[in-house]
Amino acid sequence: MSRKLPVTSFCLLLTFILTACSDINHPTESNLVNHKPKTIALSERSTINKSQANTSNNIDIQVVAKPDAIAVLVNKQNKLPDFYIPKDLVYTKIPFIVAESERTELRKDAAGAIEKLFLGAKEQGIHLLGVSAYRSHLSQIALFNSYVKRDGYEKARTYSALPGTSEHETGLSIDVTEGEGSCSASDCFGYTKEAKWLQEHAAEYGYIIRYPNGKESITGYKYEPWHLRYVGKAIAKEITDRGITLEEYYGVVPVNR
Repeated sequence: MSRKLPVTSFCLLLTFILTACSDINHPTESNLVNHKPKTIALSERSTINKSQANTSNNIDIQVVAKPDAIAVLVNKQNKLPDFYIPKDLVYTKIPFIVAESERTELRKDAAGAIEKLFLGAKEQGIHLLGVSAYRSHLSQIALFNSYVKRDGYEKARTYSALPGTSEHETGLSIDVTEGEGSCSASDCFGYTKEAKWLQEHAAEYGYIIRYPNGKESITGYKYEPWHLRYVGKAIAKEITDRGITLEEYYGVVPVNR
């Protein structure tokens, strides 16, 4: 003799079946094979912070129209296309503090110029080391968020770029230091003979000191005598001779912090 299934048990069984079917048709993120890595989530969080900051300061960030241009302006108001990768990256033939594969790359013209700059410096008794050249978008995400964790968002913004707005992502910038590496990315580098030599000779090779002293309100970053940016000899000479920044060369409004 058959027994009827109680109404309560039947409802529970029906709910279980519907839930299982829903999971099959609509898998959660944890069930997806190609889900976004945690670094992307950090990028999204940074983008939210950036948007909030820019809204409060009435700053519009625009995507640059020609990211491959040698003299492209990338700063707090002008960003590269999402996950931009330069097409002509090559490994530089200069000594680095740490020989990491990615961070020893530059775009072809910039790489050739930095090699000549290092050679010219060496011939005059100036010994330089590379610290960090090209940096991928994912690397910039990780780096920026590490600074935020250490110093807080607002302070990090004074010396590190939001992902997409870093010159290192262009493949046209490189941080350098003196031969012993004791002042790597530190204020003390500005007092070295190597820094003085760069101030006087970098333009001869198409490079500029991208974030010069006294221009913080324009560039949006503190003085970084170690941060070199390749723009080509003609533009580098004009910027250096006039004592201006890349922003002033293009005649754009000052960058707000």
